[in-house]
Amino acid sequence: MNAFILLLCEAPFCCQFIEFANTVAEKVDRLRSWQKAVFYCGMAVVPIVINLTLTTLLGNAIAFATGVLYGLSALGKKGDAISYARIQQQRQQADEEKLAETLEGEL
Repeated sequence: MNAFILLLCEAPFCCQFIEFANTVAEKVDRLRSWQKAVFYCGMAVVPIVINLTLTTLLGNAIAFATGVLYGLSALGKKGDAISYARIQQQRQQADEEKLAETLEGEL
């Protein structure tokens, strides 16, 4: 059942003779990456919780892996060190300006 749902959501062209395949795929495409990640990982964990066997674990590994990949894409790209250093420098300058203003106000 999980494999059919995964195939229906990710590759609706494989289910072209099922009338509702395109509508399901369109609804899934409108979801955000983190929502897809929760859906696929949850879909994979439920059978494992019900019956923990090697075949259940291996059978749901692909759905769980798909959820993990969507989760990683939801996190986004790692920032580079140069932009991080610029942000830190701007914050430090703002803090120094606030400190200078408070010291001038006390005098």
